[in-house]
Amino acid sequence: MLAIRMQRNGRSHYPTYRIVVQEAQLHPLSGRVVAEVGNYNPHTKATTLDKEKVAFYLEHGAQPSSRVARILKANKISLPKWVKEPTEKHAVAKHADKLRKNQPKEEAPAEEPAEATEA
Repeated sequence: MLAIRMQRNGRSHYPTYRIVVQEAQLHPLSGRVVAEVGNYNPHTKATTLDKEKVAFYLEHGAQPSSRVARILKANKISLPKWVKEPTEKHAVAKHADKLRKNQPKEEAPAEEPAEATEA
């Protein structure tokens, strides 16, 4: 089975990615790539895709990874119905009740009027 996935390249601490088609069982860095269909730079969010090649491999059963599916959707490439839709991830705090923003607010002691203290 073919997979459309991202292959990391670029220098250390500044990754860029190639969007490649390869066998799903192979490691992305194995070097055995069927086709390179685009590039993605996460720092500038710049994406270049060969839309014809992507459409060809999607028609012939290549399964995009969740991140690649999100990139394809952003570039208005229609995904087949059988492609798994990327799910939205939501970060959840383990102990949300302990967060400062969820603590009850302390009221500042209100000063009593001067007349009430004298009487």
